[in-house]
Amino acid sequence: MRKGSGNIITLAISFFILLLPGILKANGKENYLNNSFTGVDRLSFLEDTSTLRYPFSQKNNYPFYSSGHDSPLYGREPSNIDNVVEYDPITGQYYFTEKAGDISLRQPYVMSRQEYMKYEMEKSKKDYWQQKASGENLQNQSSFIPQLNIGGEAFDKVFGSNVINIVPSGSAELIFGFNLSKVDNPTLTEKLRSTPSFTFEEKILMNVTGSIGDKMQLDVNYDTEATFDFENKTKLEYSGKEDEIIKKIEAGNVSLPLSGSLISGSQSLFGLKTEMQFGKLTMTTVLSQQKGESSVIEVQGGAQVQEFDITADDYDVNKHYFLSDYFRDRYNTALANLPVINSGINITRIEVWITNKTSNFEDSRNIVAFTDLAEADPYSDQFYANSSESGAWPRNEKNDLYQQMTTGTYSGIRSINNVTSILAPFNLGVDYEKIENARMLSSREFSYNSKLGYISLNSALNSDEILAVAYEYTYNGKTYRVGELSSSSGVSAPNALFLKLLKGTNFTPSSPTWDLMMKNVYAIGAYQVEQEDFVLDILYQDDETGNALNYIPYGDLNKKVLLKLLNLDNLNSNSDPYPDGLFDFISGVTINASNGRIY
Repeated sequence: MRKGSGNIITLAISFFILLLPGILKANGKENYLNNSFTGVDRLSFLEDTSTLRYPFSQKNNYPFYSSGHDSPLYGREPSNIDNVVEYDPITGQYYFTEKAGDISLRQPYVMSRQEYMKYEMEKSKKDYWQQKASGENLQNQSSFIPQLNIGGEAFDKVFGSNVINIVPSGSAELIFGFNLSKVDNPTLTEKLRSTPSFTFEEKILMNVTGSIGDKMQLDVNYDTEATFDFENKTKLEYSGKEDEIIKKIEAGNVSLPLSGSLISGSQSLFGLKTEMQFGKLTMTTVLSQQKGESSVIEVQGGAQVQEFDITADDYDVNKHYFLSDYFRDRYNTALANLPVINSGINITRIEVWITNKTSNFEDSRNIVAFTDLAEADPYSDQFYANSSESGAWPRNEKNDLYQQMTTGTYSGIRSINNVTSILAPFNLGVDYEKIENARMLSSREFSYNSKLGYISLNSALNSDEILAVAYEYTYNGKTYRVGELSSSSGVSAPNALFLKLLKGTNFTPSSPTWDLMMKNVYAIGAYQVEQEDFVLDILYQDDETGNALNYIPYGDLNKKVLLKLLNLDNLNSNSDPYPDGLFDFISGVTINASNGRIY
């Protein structure tokens, strides 16, 4: 309906009512509309004989046709229609009538005296709340809650006044929904493939200010979206008069500023604070919990010097992955003779694909990623190592998986819709993963070590995201490939690419790809780290003495320095193979100086 159509309908109905006597006269029915007929008779006649396209209806006329039509979606009634309530003293009943002039438009609605009193009470309540909601009487009020006056002298003496004023403001939002997750995994029963769950989210932004008398003030700020807990403040303050012993009592967020330099004051406290005065003696007491802490940053020569403390289990999770079991098994061997890396492999090209959770589909392809692709020792018993391919370094021909998927038994999986049915003998989430419209990461979103064979993502993956790669490298003068590169594989969209799976949705310690995630990378939280004055030590907290030791005082490891034991001290400051008791700062190997990560 276009704008203004409600007014057009109203005018049309009004015009029809004004012409109603003439229409009836033209049809020879004027004699029926005389005083011998009541409003009910006339209404019945109109509904039985009217040829109007939209005749008047007797439905929904409690007690008037417009009852409950408060929405602006309904058009206004014509000005010549009157709603009349008449009382009949003989019967003691009330008659609700709608008329256009002297003509009754509908059958009157009749109420007894008790029904009419109940009707008026409900109507008064409804009008009252509509008036409150519309704010017609709120212009001179500061809150929906009116001021309260408490009688009695005791209340006045304690709080300085008998008035309580509370002013709330803010908003509350509740979001709830239903989520049904369906996993197309043939190893699961039909009931376990569908997982229903309810989702509830709430957002509350509340601010309450008020006063109890003249002495007590209330201030509450609460926001569920606040970044830090101390941003939500609650404070109740009582201020005494000049001649009273109790000067101030604060509860909630308090502070203790001190003017002296011997003892520093505290901020971000939560508790109780009292200020009292006995003659010339002033006493301030604070009983609280400190919600903040102060730190001192030392700057030397324009650079920040700071101490970091990281526990061994706080490694950089879901961000660093070996490209295959081969690189993981030979990681320590390749770093045995630092600063020389004994690898022999040089990765020249690499593509990294993840689950696409964005609306960008420019660099997207359908992919099927396999756990055992290019592995010398396949996890699944469905694949066998190729005896004609000597050497353990990874390549597509190392086992028969790639041949079976391209030209063998399972060659139909180039179509992403056929993957689940054709690969029914395998476990989805363990042996393989499929992704429709997977996103290829740009070179700015990850980095990789071309000799040690691992990648580092700028952002950590979620538990439901899949990570797969395809790369090309040289070894002993020959070029090898793992997976299919989109730029040179010759496989065009929408056909799926075959990749090496590094992380699937079923990513647990029992997963065959669990060991590919590196658990020896630690982010210290600093960037652009300088080698000068950089000191790293590995300490063991001894429970018996309570001291932090740089060795484990038990068994065969007793008196062996942990820094040396973990192969982080093999060189001196000149990179000669002589340990000097200090961390070997080798950029790109033991530390990434640009983003502050220790390997």
